[in-house]
Amino acid sequence: AAPPGPPIYVDLAYLPGSWSARTVDEEFFRRVRSLCYVVSGDDHLKEGVLRSLLDALLTGKHQWGTDIQVTLIPTFDSLVMHEWYQETHERQQELGITVLGSNSTVAMQDETFPACKVEF
Repeated sequence: AAPPGPPIYVDLAYLPGSWSARTVDEEFFRRVRSLCYVVSGDDHLKEGVLRSLLDALLTGKHQWGTDIQVTLIPTFDSLVMHEWYQETHERQQELGITVLGSNSTVAMQDETFPACKVEF
């Protein structure tokens, strides 16, 4: 358990992947308050805990008690993410959470990849 203390405010937070993704719970989101959370790491380990991580964001954000907009930026396509988005869309709106879906691509030299732009 984390020692008691005030929340930490940041502009951008990357959520851990692989085995470390299991450590992200509602207490994490209550304590680490970010304008943008990046969910990266398209791997089978994260897929197994992705739903609980996303639900923890909703629960943790609810405890903030402020009207801060939050952007969730997934860097991979996932059935779990799609289902969570559909099932909790109204709750996301109530809490001021926006999930970015990226249909944009960036072309560099011989490589093309999906991307989105985040401004602060």
